[in-house]
Amino acid sequence: MLPVMATTTIKTLPNDDTTNGWANILPERVPNPPLAGDVVVDWAVIGAGFAGLAAARRLAENRPNDAIALIDAQRVGDGASARNSGFVIDLAHNVGSADQADLAAARRSTRLSRTATQYLDDIVTANQIQCDWSHRGQHMSAVSGLGEAFLEGFTEELDALGEPYRVLDSRALAGELGTGYFRAAVHTPGTILMQPAALVRGLGDTLPSNVTVYEQSPVTAIDYGDPVKLTTAGGTLTAAKIILAVNGFAPGFDQYRGKIFPIRAFASLTRQLTDAEVAALGGHGDWGVVPTNAFAGATLRHTRDNRLLFRQNIGYATRLSTDRSAYETIQRSHLPLFRARYPMLPDVTFDHTWVGFLCMSRNFAPGFSQPAANVYTAVCQNAVGATKGTIAGMLAADLACGVDNPLIADMDALGQPERLPPRPFLDIGAWAAVKWWGWQGRSER
Repeated sequence: MLPVMATTTIKTLPNDDTTNGWANILPERVPNPPLAGDVVVDWAVIGAGFAGLAAARRLAENRPNDAIALIDAQRVGDGASARNSGFVIDLAHNVGSADQADLAAARRSTRLSRTATQYLDDIVTANQIQCDWSHRGQHMSAVSGLGEAFLEGFTEELDALGEPYRVLDSRALAGELGTGYFRAAVHTPGTILMQPAALVRGLGDTLPSNVTVYEQSPVTAIDYGDPVKLTTAGGTLTAAKIILAVNGFAPGFDQYRGKIFPIRAFASLTRQLTDAEVAALGGHGDWGVVPTNAFAGATLRHTRDNRLLFRQNIGYATRLSTDRSAYETIQRSHLPLFRARYPMLPDVTFDHTWVGFLCMSRNFAPGFSQPAANVYTAVCQNAVGATKGTIAGMLAADLACGVDNPLIADMDALGQPERLPPRPFLDIGAWAAVKWWGWQGRSER
């Protein structure tokens, strides 16, 4: 029998600033009104990132006559899902995790990710969401011999899985990317590139008609009774069942406390390149590069509107907010690494620098569960939010509606997050581990 949960006061609320370059280059959007008064629905989904948006849409598809509420503390497109690098990744992608070594786990992850990719592809196409959706694949690139050795292991895994790929040497890479900085890369064709803030906004603005979206409505208390009752500054939301899609904020809702932790990643985005700068850069159209060591290397994008994204400096976060004063320091650290990769663009600097928060577990397992009879969770995407968040939201909705989806077994097989050491031992250990991983991969900077 599932446990009865108590009323919880939510003390940690999202506090993202307005520095996100992806959002700032888009036109202004009019948000949906916040929750006001006392509202009763059949279903409530908390969190409007990739997981929450997928959960709300899937609930509406499964139960078209039910009333569904999607509630978020911020505006749709302001949170972590809109702050990533813009990759929809279809392959097992947790570098260093079990799914790189265990072929059965890799196949499960790939099935799940490809289902999510197709789901998003269908939504973008059907609703004509303008988010620079691009079937360009991705380059996993190496700077050093250490990175090349990792790529050799990666291709062995791809061979075992029967997956297609291309191996490119430095010269071929320079022809495709315009930069000769890399020694080698493996290109896999299934990844989709996109503008994340535009995609998240589009997903939120095209939900089925039986979904009501409440923005800028932080939940300050939750009563896990029957029904569940959410309290906000403007009113209450009562639902027969809820899906929690709050990712790194889940411990504040008494879910996965002591089992998940946040990672922060900084990114910078340039202005649009001039025609002369595009010609000087060279390469072929838009592309995306991921490093072999995420804690030392850089993730790069050349976007369809001719901007360059540079993401580097990933680290353990002791809290889910960052002081604005950190951005100038981060931008200064990004610039020489950017210059090393793009010496042909001496006049290009960054217009935007921001932070996004990821949610991780010790064993890279997702936070997918039913902790109570009327509560379901779809959190902890382990740094692959677009696909893993989408599939978690979809399957949480199917599980809640009693849909017999065989992919639920695949998700369950990925396990549950393991318990972490208590603080401050967690802080010390996580900080040391991140520093160690970065030092090990320093040749990939």
